[in-house]
Amino acid sequence: MGGPRPPGGPPPSLLVACALGIEQFALRSGPRGGGPVTVLRTGMGPKAAETALGRALVREEMRGAAVVASGFCAGLAPGMHPGDLVVAEETRSAHGNTACDGVSVLVDAVSRLFPGRTVHTGPLTGSDHVVRGAERAALAATGAIAVDMESAATLCTALRHGPRPVAAVRVVVDAPEHELVRVATVRGGISAFRVLRAVLPAFHEWHRSLLLPRR
Repeated sequence: MGGPRPPGGPPPSLLVACALGIEQFALRSGPRGGGPVTVLRTGMGPKAAETALGRALVREEMRGAAVVASGFCAGLAPGMHPGDLVVAEETRSAHGNTACDGVSVLVDAVSRLFPGRTVHTGPLTGSDHVVRGAERAALAATGAIAVDMESAATLCTALRHGPRPVAAVRVVVDAPEHELVRVATVRGGISAFRVLRAVLPAFHEWHRSLLLPRR
């Protein structure tokens, strides 16, 4: 988890990492919500996320940057719908679990941005492939609420490059009753795209809250 802000110097940057070009387009084309942000497209899969984020975080301007893993995900629980939001309490992978920072702040921020949208909180698990059918049910049985291929690798890599705040916020595009044929088509995901396009102000609110002096 990220530690307190070090005294002196400029505030740390905000980096939002996503895998797909359509996710990057959505995040870049929506309302900015105040403050500079880097939206990094990593490519699909945990290895791509690890490589791209590692290269980004060695840059001087990214030193200590707060990192949010975002984009689309597959919901695991029955009753989830495209356009629902997932705010991870932790990410899970074969390499270990990573606790997320400022979860309550993010939940409040996205709930205000999207009144009426369902916001799910809980563990977000990682996979190195698209999950369907029986495998989806097996992951749900572990207590995870959603799965994607990059969030766990993104947060693990971020913390390997030094203490910083980390979080994962995903938009459900694929759910048990609404499975995609191909993830790249984001078929049936118009509502998910619109939510992702409008979510960035919540990340800025989270980032600003982390910069406030601790009492």
